[in-house]
Amino acid sequence: MNRDVIIACDFSSAAETYAFLDKFQDEKPFVKIGMELFYAEGPAIVREIKRRGHRIFLDLKLHDIPNTVKKSMSVLSRLDVDMCNLHAAGTIEMMKAALEGLTRPDGTRPLLIAVTQLTSTSEERMRNDLLIDHNINDVVVHYAKNAKVAGLDGVVCSPLEAGIVKEACGAEFMTVTPGIRFADGEVGDQVRITTPEKAREIGTDYIVVGRPITAAADPVAAYRRCMQEFAY
Repeated sequence: MNRDVIIACDFSSAAETYAFLDKFQDEKPFVKIGMELFYAEGPAIVREIKRRGHRIFLDLKLHDIPNTVKKSMSVLSRLDVDMCNLHAAGTIEMMKAALEGLTRPDGTRPLLIAVTQLTSTSEERMRNDLLIDHNINDVVVHYAKNAKVAGLDGVVCSPLEAGIVKEACGAEFMTVTPGIRFADGEVGDQVRITTPEKAREIGTDYIVVGRPITAAADPVAAYRRCMQEFAY
């Protein structure tokens, strides 16, 4: 298994992002570009970060009718990102359409993963706000199975569910897990979280880490600590 740490570059401008990435002189970390940064700077930020030699997870969480998602993924495939995502709640049909749109004429494409339930969603919120009256683990596994049926490469889930997703969908089915905090760090707004070391024990493939690295006094040291605890 090739484990890796993805840094969530949740900044509001290109200037902030480049200033952060410039701190890394000896590494080219895998980075996540989310809605805030993409909406602020557009495709240009993706192209520039790619030009600098970073792998990119474009985290836009598409969720719409199948045809719209298919066309949108076709556009995103031209940006040469390494990974992108959508919401599994959009149904198997939508996920299949997304995969079709993402695949280039030569057959290549970025990795495509589906969001199961956000790490800020507790079981209580899922039941009360979304009217999903099932155990959250069962919901995550069901969504993961749908994603596998649709032909996707894996899912985004909390580290607490990565193990059961692997059991249900196979070791080769990829799990990408946000909600990572150092054992001595703050929780923030996440609900279903764990440490890099525990995520390694569970067997997840990628962890997405934001504030524990980006808000650290020494981001490079925090990144190296994260890599040490998770990837090595």
